[in-house]
Amino acid sequence: MFQKILIANRGEIACRIIESCRRLGVRTVAVYSDADATARHVAMADEAVHIGRQRPADSYLRAEAIIGAARATGAEAIHPGYGFLSENPDFVAAVQAAGLTFIGPSAEAIRAMGLKDAAKALMEAAGVPVVPGYHGANQDPEHLAGAAETVGFPVLIKAVAGGGGKGMRLVERPEDFAERLQSARGEARTAFGNPDVLIEKFVQKPRHIEVQVFGDGVRAVHLYERDCSLQRRHQKVIEEAPAPGMTAEMRAAMGQAAVRAAEAIGYAGAGTVEFIVDGSEGLRPDRFWFMEMNTRLQVEHPVTEAVTGIDLVEWQLRVAAGEPLPAGQEDIRLTGHAFEARLYAEDVPAGFLPATGTLAHLRFPEAARIETGVRPGDTISPWYDPMIAKIVTHGPTRAIALAKLSAALDATEVAGSVTNLAFLGALARHEGFRRGEVDTGLIARDLAALTTGAATDLATRALALLGAAGLAGGGEALAGFNLWAPLSRRVGLAGLAGLIEVSGPGRVRVTIGDEVADCDLRQGSWWVNGAPSGARIVLSPGLVSVFGRTAQHFETADPLDRQAEASGGGLTLSPMPGVVKAVFVAAGQRVAAGERLAVLEAMKMEHTLTAARDGVVAEVLVEPGAQVEAGAALVRLEEEEV
Repeated sequence: MFQKILIANRGEIACRIIESCRRLGVRTVAVYSDADATARHVAMADEAVHIGRQRPADSYLRAEAIIGAARATGAEAIHPGYGFLSENPDFVAAVQAAGLTFIGPSAEAIRAMGLKDAAKALMEAAGVPVVPGYHGANQDPEHLAGAAETVGFPVLIKAVAGGGGKGMRLVERPEDFAERLQSARGEARTAFGNPDVLIEKFVQKPRHIEVQVFGDGVRAVHLYERDCSLQRRHQKVIEEAPAPGMTAEMRAAMGQAAVRAAEAIGYAGAGTVEFIVDGSEGLRPDRFWFMEMNTRLQVEHPVTEAVTGIDLVEWQLRVAAGEPLPAGQEDIRLTGHAFEARLYAEDVPAGFLPATGTLAHLRFPEAARIETGVRPGDTISPWYDPMIAKIVTHGPTRAIALAKLSAALDATEVAGSVTNLAFLGALARHEGFRRGEVDTGLIARDLAALTTGAATDLATRALALLGAAGLAGGGEALAGFNLWAPLSRRVGLAGLAGLIEVSGPGRVRVTIGDEVADCDLRQGSWWVNGAPSGARIVLSPGLVSVFGRTAQHFETADPLDRQAEASGGGLTLSPMPGVVKAVFVAAGQRVAAGERLAVLEAMKMEHTLTAARDGVVAEVLVEPGAQVEAGAALVRLEEEEV
């Protein structure tokens, strides 16, 4: 076993790897950018080396700096985590050339699966079923359009490199193909440096089921399947293992296909073979097709660990150190059910736009497995993926594991950034999902219901005003209130005001309009109108948060509603920090509501900004390549005639 390894990554995966290394007695070296100098993974590691500025290209993608840090600290091996350089065969070769061990597959195996078109041809030759489509080298737009016609609409345009939904576009009509192709290529070029695409038949009721494999370079085993069908914008939201509705026949067929795929390329280490499944008639062994292979550890690996009892990071270290596979196929057992929910800093009503902010308050339930790279007080940076944590639960049955996930989400508290927490909670309570009726279109079909904010009830509003009045903490605050202030006074928050009257220690009446809430503090918990609220009041700078079944946040002052001002003044603002990739309009040009104005690249994705109304462009305020902050004005329309 290694004595010391370097982790060429950041965030929750770096912390996850460190935890396994501690258990095995392996010392760890972290690397960090300017933005991550005080990050959790840096604090957890035994040593840490600074490798550059905030941008990934200036830090976590600097192979020579990472290898130099490993050699300088005496690390024997490099673990890439996932993302960044984890699937870069040139990095693997450079690590080995430096006399170090790469904890993962060979450069040849990564190259074999790195381009989706070549990988599909290889899998077809190995007897693994592949999705009908065009995977050829001809990238002429007219040829690709003709290939799409041959395959039959709807089709998916997919970047041949990379993953995570980047460079992927659904095309349902021939007349939309050219525009979607251009968009997919642009995003692929930005994300992967390769604009090439392939065309695939779009399965009408698709399920995304993947199989965890592990090899030692000669033979491979599978660790059963995960269902990753709950997706938005082609990115996974909640994953589970095993797949609901899976039959023994289907599991055997998929497992054998995944093992054939791994052994065909002499795979060593942890990998995932992803399949698209037609779930229109249940799970049938003739209705699954190879999509791609991820030659690294996956974000959702904890659910596999939960149902098998296997530490995949430990296996990675042992195989990379020269040991054979730690177990044979017959030794790997499937026990119970597990879920993983990805908690992100993102604005769900705004279309799941990534968000930033300082985590003024962060609290996780003890009953769940939490994988996180942040702590209270940390800042979600615009430079990297905005994941806050992965929340993982396990139970003897799917129903129990899902109930535990729902409870864990309800008990999670975050303040200081908008998040997808309420959205995850709504998904966990979704009746179709509870029944196991999952496919990749579920979120899109039920998006309105899943993103409808919970109504703010009287108890929540009353507790928020108690927090604003400084009465959240209980007895001492109440005593001070009585001693130094009138027995009644008005208290206001953004969009909320009321009268607070203190009648005694732990007894407060809150009047909001025509509604009255009698609040009693009983053994540290607030009761409202005779019923336990079950809520906690948390104060953070500029914010009062009430955490009950759903979180409600109230600003202590009226926020600057820039979007409202933008609509009135005809301005299009940047929703987040980013780089302007393209501008499609010029001064004097007439545009219609919904027409493309510009493309912003932020947090590894491209976001199209459109006109909010019909009008004439008065001024274009940015040029392609410009770095802009959140709220920066990009395009101004002429004033509307009254």
